[in-house]
Parts: sequence; C-alpha cells; structure tokens
Amino acid sequence: MTVETKIDLTHETKDVLQELLQLNIDSRDGFRYAAQQTDNLTLISLFDKLAAERDAQAQELSACLSINDEEPNRTGSFAATLHRSWMAVREAFSSNNEFAVLSEAERGEDTIKQAYESALKNHPGTAMNDVLQRQFRQVKMAHDRVRDLRDEREKS
Repeated sequence: MTVETKIDLTHETKDVLQELLQLNIDSRDGFRYAAQQTDNLTLISLFDKLAAERDAQAQELSACLSINDEEPNRTGSFAATLHRSWMAVREAFSSNNEFAVLSEAERGEDTIKQAYESALKNHPGTAMNDVLQRQFRQVKMAHDRVRDLRDEREKS
C-alpha cells in the first residue's frame, strides 16, 4: 500500500481537485461580473476581494494538479449548477435590486461550500486535506459574509 503525497495524488483526489478548480474559476468569474454590475462601492470591494480569493484558490489547485502531471481542466460536474446560479445573478442585476443580487450570489456560494463539504467528508485524510480545509474556511467565511449582507438588505 502506497501513501498518497502532494506530489503523488491518487486519481480520486485529482478528480476532486478538478471539480473544486472549476467551481473556483466559475465563482471568481461570477464575482468579477458582479463587481462590474453595481455602483455600490461596498459590494464592488467585497466582490473584487472574493474574486481574488477564488483566483488564488484556483491557482493553488491548478498548481497541485500540474505537479501531479494532471492537466487542469475547465469542466466539471458542478460547473453547470454554478453557471446557472451566476446567470440568475445577471438577471438580478438588471433589476438593480441589491437584495436579489446578494441572494443569487449566496445561492452560488452554497454550491461551492457544499462541494468543499462533500470533498472533505467523502475523501478524508488525503494529502490535500490541509489545503482543502483552509480553502473551505475561506469559502465559508465568504458565504457567510454574502449571506449577512443579503439579510441586512432584506430588513431594509
């Protein structure tokens, strides 16, 4: 029995990283789009920050895949779900309703948060566990921040 290391990942771990890579790329692109669609400086700053976080996470996952002679790809089983969520964000922006925009962003964040939860639950103890745990914490914090802003707008 061989022990998985960060430079010798199993096929199963690489598949998980590919899915999370795609989600991070889609989330980054969604936040970038969202930042361009609002005049609210607080939201622009938040969306830009979250896009940068997702970009850094995507780069980290991509580097791990490359080290393992795996070509990082841009398709995944969760990609279509996240894409649909961000399409709804585009529609929400057309109404210029911050609550609707934040609701759709939070729904998109649910997707990536659930993917990390699933990866950590279904693939415990991989060589990438520390990376995935750290990235999950960032995803959860972002999710909660977007949710809290949404809830503030709902009360207004």
